Amino acid sequence: MAKRQLNRRQSWRIDKIQGERAARAAKRESQAVQTLEGGDLGPEQLGLVIAHFGVQVEVEAQDGELAGQVFRCHLRANLPAMVTGDRVVWRAGNQGIGVIVAQLPRSTELCRPDTRGQLKPVAANVDLIVIVFAPLPEPHANLIDRYLVAAEHAGIRPLLLLNKADLIDEQNAVALNVLLGVYRQLGYPVLEVSAHQGDGMEQLKQQLDGHVSVFVGQSGVGKSSLVNSLLPGVDTRVGPLSELTGKGTHTTTTARLFHFPGGGELVDSPGIREFGLVHVSRADVEAGFIEFHELIGQCRFRDCKHDREPGCALLKALADGRVQPQRMASYRHILASLPEADY
Repeated sequence: MAKRQLNRRQSWRIDKIQGERAARAAKRESQAVQTLEGGDLGPEQLGLVIAHFGVQVEVEAQDGELAGQVFRCHLRANLPAMVTGDRVVWRAGNQGIGVIVAQLPRSTELCRPDTRGQLKPVAANVDLIVIVFAPLPEPHANLIDRYLVAAEHAGIRPLLLLNKADLIDEQNAVALNVLLGVYRQLGYPVLEVSAHQGDGMEQLKQQLDGHVSVFVGQSGVGKSSLVNSLLPGVDTRVGPLSELTGKGTHTTTTARLFHFPGGGELVDSPGIREFGLVHVSRADVEAGFIEFHELIGQCRFRDCKHDREPGCALLKALADGRVQPQRMASYRHILASLPEADY
């Protein structure tokens, strides 16, 4: 059933209520920070945000006598919102409570728009984005391509990971091989694993070693199962596929960072079924399709839309087999979803 559209007054009222709630929470937070700073705080030290809970975050001490310990921290009012993976300067208080006093510059930032179209960071300082999909729920090339565009835009190296490889059968094998073949031909690293049976997991560990990685993918593809297999004892919740929709149920509610015993970190992010790209431009989308790099700018017309124009370099590459129809369809679908001004 279609969702009921809110009128302008209803939207205004919802925004007003949420704004009032946010203001009350900010006031309480400011009072808590003042109380903490009015007492005895430890010296400034480096920390790593490993989880985010509303206006508070969990910070792992990175140096000194407290190294490795986790503190629930408040933020000073002049600081921006923190996300998992942020490096910070903080001061410890009593009973496992602390105050963040500064945010260190981010090397990378993975963002996505929220339900209201506002750009929201998901994770910071990651250098590997692991795009997880599975035979069930059925993978869609367009969603994978959206992640690849987001990775290119953020400057983060992608790894395509087919989980639940034990579910490959005669009915889906051909389609999956075609899907994976397109990305392998483009040079993207592709792994096939089974978190349930353990196949390919050692190879995955080697790929993750030494990196700060983030797992992304629609709900139900087994991201939490992968975390449980990679990090025994973490025991993140695993949800079944919905019998009604065939899609996954959300089990991870906040992005959390885990450490690998041999080095490197993993950010487990909430499952999302769609990855909006309203924050990127047409040029950003084109940059995310790596096979377009040598073709962009070669069309007869400078403002070519790559649709039906004569002398279009992309259309010629499509006809010659240098661009796959699956990728061209994704490109057009993503462009059509952009705000009109960016198209």
